[in-house]
Amino acid sequence: MPILDYRKREVHCKVVYYGTALGGKTTNLRYIHDQLTEDTRGELTVLATQTDRTLFFDFLPLDLGTVNDMKVRFALFTVPGQVEYNASRQVILNGADAIVFVADSDPNRAQANKESLQNMADNLATYKLSLDSIPWVLQYNKRDLSDAMPYKLMEAELNDYNVPSFEAVASEGQGVFATLKGISKLMLDNITSVIK
Repeated sequence: MPILDYRKREVHCKVVYYGTALGGKTTNLRYIHDQLTEDTRGELTVLATQTDRTLFFDFLPLDLGTVNDMKVRFALFTVPGQVEYNASRQVILNGADAIVFVADSDPNRAQANKESLQNMADNLATYKLSLDSIPWVLQYNKRDLSDAMPYKLMEAELNDYNVPSFEAVASEGQGVFATLKGISKLMLDNITSVIK
């Protein structure tokens, strides 16, 4: 549930980018950060290892304008994709208002995508949430790979809940803002039902 601060006339929403290791979660946030002006975004905080893999999380605050005279602020987080960091993923997922699941289009990552999606569902369950109780979207990243899995196959394997899905090449910015706009729309639909 978004945090409403009526005194400051602000709504704070937490969006978590979830998915496999090296799937493109941090690349999404870097592209968003690089494209927005300083007055709409804060500093990008990246806690990565020497191999540029997210160690704990990445964080990017955004100011998205107003809804019903309330300023809307998003905090974008990524989780580490490596299996050994499940405790970190669980902590970062706590309090999430929406999720972007970033799936890797590399056929060699098909099983990892499924396992990561199941891990996300399991971690949501620890907070008494499920994939049908929280707004989320799918992003099929790395669509520029010569052997990228077909879109319909990825939909069949990952989109049992029929959530909005977006094709992307995050390293080039393709589909990054379409994905952000998609999750923002779901979030704003929830916010407008809360704000009177």
